[in-house]
Amino acid sequence: MIDALTDTHAGGAEPGGDRNRPMRIGILLFPSFSMMACASAIEPFRAVNRLADQQFYDLHLLSSTGGGISASNGFKLETEALAFAPELDRIFVVASLDIEKICDKTATRFLQRFAITGKPIGALSNGSFVLARAGVLDGYRCTLHWESLGQFSEEFPTIETCREIYVRDRNRWTCAGGIAAIDLMLEQIATDISGTLAAEVAEQFLHSRIRGPQEFQRMETKWRYGVRDERINAAIRLMEQNLELLVEISDIAYQCNLSLRHMERLWHKHFQMTPKQFYVRLRLKEAQRLLKETSEPIAAIALRCGFVSASHLGSVYRRSFGHTPGTERRRVSGG
Repeated sequence: MIDALTDTHAGGAEPGGDRNRPMRIGILLFPSFSMMACASAIEPFRAVNRLADQQFYDLHLLSSTGGGISASNGFKLETEALAFAPELDRIFVVASLDIEKICDKTATRFLQRFAITGKPIGALSNGSFVLARAGVLDGYRCTLHWESLGQFSEEFPTIETCREIYVRDRNRWTCAGGIAAIDLMLEQIATDISGTLAAEVAEQFLHSRIRGPQEFQRMETKWRYGVRDERINAAIRLMEQNLELLVEISDIAYQCNLSLRHMERLWHKHFQMTPKQFYVRLRLKEAQRLLKETSEPIAAIALRCGFVSASHLGSVYRRSFGHTPGTERRRVSGG
């Protein structure tokens, strides 16, 4: 197998590449990056080198300053400084929490210079924010973690987004993060070397099915809520898609071919609450996530989740969780 793979190795297939050396891939980390996304990106390439008994890929963990970078789980990875990075064939940005705090001029300049080469630039999880702020996603289609799609679209309304697990738009490769990074990297391996080797790597990770980019990120509603009635699932999807600009419950019922009375009976049967209470709970859960994972002002979070003001969110939040949004945030920050 090794002889056959050597002839098809595309390690130098990028512009200006050198077939006599491994393909160099940079993984550019930002504070509070997703360890899951990072590992999912790195491990398929490590496995290729081991299975083929040949170094097809040479990986470099990078950051602006070098040294230890902490993931969102608190563990640190040692990185090389961008200033000392070797010539790379591809680079992937990995970012997750606290994305609104990222303002890294060194990384921005590096990505802008790298984009001029025409080599692939990718992003995992919320790394698409970094690429967009550097101006290297203009005119490209992208994806990112489903929780951040709304925030991204507000900041970059002219960049087309989707809910697919990954997107390859010419030389921009973006991924929703998590284990979806495995699927993106397996596709690269199949293109660079062979589909057979990509399948062998997938089997090593007990990854029984290599997913294509067209698959959506979130688990189907019927599995998340254990409800098989498609009318209910359609109603839930409408609620989840309209957390900021609210839709009247009667309109949701109409769009799902339900009378309001029948919808309320179904909600009591399956969830022991009214559709309106369920809708509020969805909005509160999103507000709770934003309070824990971002530094957005509470007033902005309130509006993003369909509440008219910070005080409105505060009163509903206290009734539901027994404490205020401010207390929630202080618990996370340790203040």
